[in-house]
Amino acid sequence: MTALTSLRTYLTPDEMPTHWYNVVADLSHPPAPPLGRDGQPVSAAQMAAIFPLPILEQEMSGERWIPIPDEVRQIYALWRPAPLVRALRLEALLGTRAKIFYKYEGVSPAGSHKPNSAVPQAFYNKLAGTKKLTTETGAGQWGSSIAFAGQMFGLPVRVFMVKVSYEQKPFRRSMMQTWGAEVFSSPTVLTQSGRTALAADPDCQGSLGLAISEAVEEAVADKDTCYTLGSVLNHVLLHQTIVGLEAKTQFDKLGVYPDVVIGPCGGGSSFGGIAFPFLADKAAGDKRAANLRAVAVEPASCPTLTKGSYAYDFGDVAGFTPLMKMFTLGHDFMPPGIHAGGLRYHGASQLVSQLVHEGLVEAVAVQQLATFEAGVQFARAEGIIPAPESCHAIRVAIDEAKAADAAGEARVILFNLTGHGHFDMASYDRFFAGKLENFAYPAEAIAASLAHLPKVG
Repeated sequence: MTALTSLRTYLTPDEMPTHWYNVVADLSHPPAPPLGRDGQPVSAAQMAAIFPLPILEQEMSGERWIPIPDEVRQIYALWRPAPLVRALRLEALLGTRAKIFYKYEGVSPAGSHKPNSAVPQAFYNKLAGTKKLTTETGAGQWGSSIAFAGQMFGLPVRVFMVKVSYEQKPFRRSMMQTWGAEVFSSPTVLTQSGRTALAADPDCQGSLGLAISEAVEEAVADKDTCYTLGSVLNHVLLHQTIVGLEAKTQFDKLGVYPDVVIGPCGGGSSFGGIAFPFLADKAAGDKRAANLRAVAVEPASCPTLTKGSYAYDFGDVAGFTPLMKMFTLGHDFMPPGIHAGGLRYHGASQLVSQLVHEGLVEAVAVQQLATFEAGVQFARAEGIIPAPESCHAIRVAIDEAKAADAAGEARVILFNLTGHGHFDMASYDRFFAGKLENFAYPAEAIAASLAHLPKVG
């Protein structure tokens, strides 16, 4: 069996990356600065109310390579390097000429890619003297990851979990509690943000933007507490680049290079993590990457990149966060209760947004039923039951293979399998029972939300 046709490509622990890659160094122009309500750039001192200094330094850095601390690499070594897998059985099922690879992040303790950023965030908070962490979570991957990381560094964690996911995914809540975190169904009565939302709608299902407001509100009220975020911000995408960096080394071992790199995209961390290191090759003039395509996949029910506006907006409902230049559906956008809870966010990373705006990244929106169909097809071929978020990338990878066959091309496809779906089986139950529905968010509802964008500049 040759290297190219073997199922899995591993790296040794010594081959794990020693630095994260910062895409900011290779952008055509610097990212637009975060702004305050007055329209002026926000300083590091202002953001220090919710983030520790080492995190802020990374958030604002323009350095291409950021060292990974030894303490972080030691915990990474519990599951990293993660395997790169050739999906031979899926290829055979499809009858495709394409070579389909996936980077499998479900091997982490939390079962997803999220600990890649949770561990360094907990480490830097501990280093800075933080006593407690707050956060939000949608599907629960981030909440369970920061609960795990907080336990590794002895930091208590409070998690505001979007209500619809809190009810749909009870075992992710159990994971967080097993690692010592307190978990609350958002909106809650613990914060003014939550009380306001419940007063307006007692049956509010919650949203990531609202849960962020609750977590940030708690952090601002306590000088010993800092807020942690699982996606969107520059430092989170920086940490996630370990995924793509490992994949590049693994492809080098195989002697092949992808034609298209695909990742699911809610806030942007999993997409940026797999795609940014390959886009670095393109920026450096690497001939292998000359025609490389990077595709961010989002749900049609929350079409931030494909139907949102590229504008300054708050990252949360209450407006506690700075204004960021990004694709947005409006900070008070309330998405439907789809089962890919990690993709139910009104905005997107400013870095991913800028690359989409400049035409360097493609964005695709897919329907819920089509993603579950692809996930089941993948599971029956490859044996791994994917998380609903990951199913979005699988859907487009299958579509890319079919398009390549129709064009007579032998395309190499890479996608980020961000996590397993072992705690999402209620979603699969609803799919098999025919209880899931497609939902394309009405254009008029998006327009109404966008009408509330803050007026700046």
